[in-house]
Amino acid sequence: MSFSNSGVPSRRTILKAGIALTGLVAAPSVLRAQTKELVVGGAASHKPWVESIVAPAFEKKYKCKIIFEGTKSLVNLEKMQKNKGSQYLSVVQMDDPVMILAVREGLLEPLTTAAVPNLADLVPGAVHMDGAWANYLQPWLGIAYANSMKAPPTSWADLFDPKYKGRIIIPSPQNTEGLPLIFAAAALAKGAPLAAGQKDVDAGFAKLATLKPNLLTIYTQMPQAYNLLEQGEALMIGPAMSSYASERKAAGAPISLAAPKEGVFAMPSGIAVVKGAPQAELAFAYVNELLSAPLQAELVGPTNSLGANKATPKPAGLPADLKVVQIDWADVAAERTKWVSRWDRDMAL
Repeated sequence: MSFSNSGVPSRRTILKAGIALTGLVAAPSVLRAQTKELVVGGAASHKPWVESIVAPAFEKKYKCKIIFEGTKSLVNLEKMQKNKGSQYLSVVQMDDPVMILAVREGLLEPLTTAAVPNLADLVPGAVHMDGAWANYLQPWLGIAYANSMKAPPTSWADLFDPKYKGRIIIPSPQNTEGLPLIFAAAALAKGAPLAAGQKDVDAGFAKLATLKPNLLTIYTQMPQAYNLLEQGEALMIGPAMSSYASERKAAGAPISLAAPKEGVFAMPSGIAVVKGAPQAELAFAYVNELLSAPLQAELVGPTNSLGANKATPKPAGLPADLKVVQIDWADVAAERTKWVSRWDRDMAL
């Protein structure tokens, strides 16, 4: 540092020091601007637990920022379609039927155990189409029922019991949760394991015809159906999504959720890396974290879902020997339009 003859720092020295100090003050904002951002597209209902549980741990570990865009699976598909070749999404969390459409259009980067080591630790049926995507959580389908019932349902057959005439609600197959009812009906008709019902939808439709006297309504809008259950007009909804039914119960609704003795159906919560992801390395790391048992253990409670990692404990209240049926979503995608048309013809009230 140079000084004037009086021993006071010169004007030039002060100016240089000021410039240096300005640089130090500005540095944090420059660093913030350089922080990597990982944009994840998922369901709007996922936003609370992604931002409160997943994001803080991931951001700390990988020194990045997660931007979560909550919307519908089909909207995320449209975003990938419109931005093909210049994607801004790096990861998508979507329903399996929509994942199939994304695969057909070449929008997903396959997952491998080299990039995603936890892929090797998943339950059978959780990795799809040669690693195109994987399931991280699996909301399950059981039977939601009014607490006013003298005894909770214990079997899928309870939906068909004549004593519940006009008190049962079921979802339309236009809703993803409605399709497995065809399989459950087929299994009951054949006296076969629940998983075998996927192989004989004809038997399923024949059995469903006998359910019609019990039906109060067939819904496409879940909130309206649950209003009827909570008000006591209906006694059961089946199949019922664990995540939604549990959310309603936690909010004080007088309902509960039963896991039938024959087993429950695993619903799809898929995760995939977008082809051409701007943050590919972080994207694979994010998928790997979501597939880890420790993180899933934190999520199964808030989401009332089953973990896809073999080491993830089941949510409280479920039997240790619970039978979980995985659905062949590729077959569903191929046959769904036909099944919906048949349903509209055979199940009209």
